[in-house]
Amino acid sequence: MYYAGLFWLPCLVTIAVILLSLLMLKKRGSRSATTATAGNSTSAASAAAADASSAPAPSSGYDSDSDSGGEYEVFLSFRGNDTRHGFTDFLYSDLVDDRIRTFRDDDELRVGEVIGPELLKAIKESKISVPIFSKGYASSKWCLRELAQMVECRTTMGQMILPIFYDVEPSDVRHQTGSYEEAFRLHEKHFDEKTVQGWKEALREVGQLKGWELKKETKG
Repeated sequence: MYYAGLFWLPCLVTIAVILLSLLMLKKRGSRSATTATAGNSTSAASAAAADASSAPAPSSGYDSDSDSGGEYEVFLSFRGNDTRHGFTDFLYSDLVDDRIRTFRDDDELRVGEVIGPELLKAIKESKISVPIFSKGYASSKWCLRELAQMVECRTTMGQMILPIFYDVEPSDVRHQTGSYEEAFRLHEKHFDEKTVQGWKEALREVGQLKGWELKKETKG
């Protein structure tokens, strides 16, 4: 999906609606699976059909409080300097307005050298992770650690990852070119080869996923 024109403003509602719809589908699927385990196949089919027919449309609101899952449903990973006071802030507000429990991390507030238990818990319990790739994303070791954890959750738990490419080419993310190449030149001086390779593999994997490409207009 590609958006230009007014840059990222036109896509905010679209992203929120798609996330909302996916969460509703996941919730309905979880309910159906639980019912199928508890009863026989006939009663399970009837319950699933009744649940599907009575499920509210996205426009009628999403009752996140009735979900028995973790504390958060969507995890946002972003480079604070690039998007915190603009796109990410608006996206977070839209998701919260739609009653989607959203964790908004800020890489600049992190301390220490390992992902803390609260952050790890937020990533693991979220149904959808949304990395917002910007030009400075790869320069943050915290963003890269979060991304590696998202990929692990995708592999072991089937977690969904929906990337947003904010004024950066998906190919730069996949192949670590452009500003991502510059960032890794520095990382290779401060981190061991295994850690750096793990981050690169995570970028390659997520960089191949379908998401949203948001590009600034060029003047001239």
